Amino acid sequence: MILLGMAAMAVAYTVNAQEKKYPEQEPMRPGMSEYWTPQPKIVTPGDAATNSAPSDAIVLFDGKDLSQWENAKGGEPTWKVHDGVVTVVKSRESGDIQTKQKFGSYQLHLEWCVPTDITGTSQARGNSGVFMQGLYEIQVLDTYNNETYVNGATGSIYKQTPPLVNAMRKPGEWNVYDIIYTAPVFKADGTYLYRPRVTVIQNGVVLQNNTEILGTTEYIGFPKVQEHGDGPIILQMHGDPSQPISFRNIWIRPM
Repeated sequence: MILLGMAAMAVAYTVNAQEKKYPEQEPMRPGMSEYWTPQPKIVTPGDAATNSAPSDAIVLFDGKDLSQWENAKGGEPTWKVHDGVVTVVKSRESGDIQTKQKFGSYQLHLEWCVPTDITGTSQARGNSGVFMQGLYEIQVLDTYNNETYVNGATGSIYKQTPPLVNAMRKPGEWNVYDIIYTAPVFKADGTYLYRPRVTVIQNGVVLQNNTEILGTTEYIGFPKVQEHGDGPIILQMHGDPSQPISFRNIWIRPM
């Protein structure tokens, strides 16, 4: 016991000697954990009263024309622009429309409306979609008092992940999508290093919260891995027989 006590005293002496040998840690001050540069770029928010876009956004549709779009099969789009909106034209010749410009990661804003006289049930009721990079679909559908398979509901990553909630407004009222999309990164062998991810907010309500996208959104079968670079945003002309929906106020902020 005497030896143990002497050993403890020796250790304490050594520690005390080291503490005296080196200076004490300088007390932290608020400024020691602050930095001032680079300052964030100033972006003027859009005006809610006029539905204007942020100052750094690319306006894809301002209610006047489809100059930023093309037919997904090639050529000029034939969807109908009227009264500040664009309405889907349901014909095989019309087809989907896509942006002329290609994008990677971004913040996307768009508004869409199901007509008041909409008919049909399940997937045959106001069906459309927003495709990110031309491959990954966020579902557009009238799910107001209209049930369907949950991984095909409004705000789903189509045939993959259901929305957290149903935040649909009734037909005739405008729905707002705000989509934050992170593009994938691929390895040399063409497989994902990082899968794409997406956050979807509808009418101020979160439907997808930084959700991982497993691969392409297939109508038949399971997700596929398809190596790609930047791609267009596609708005879908779905072939269901219900009345066509309309879009307005579409803008994007590449990130």
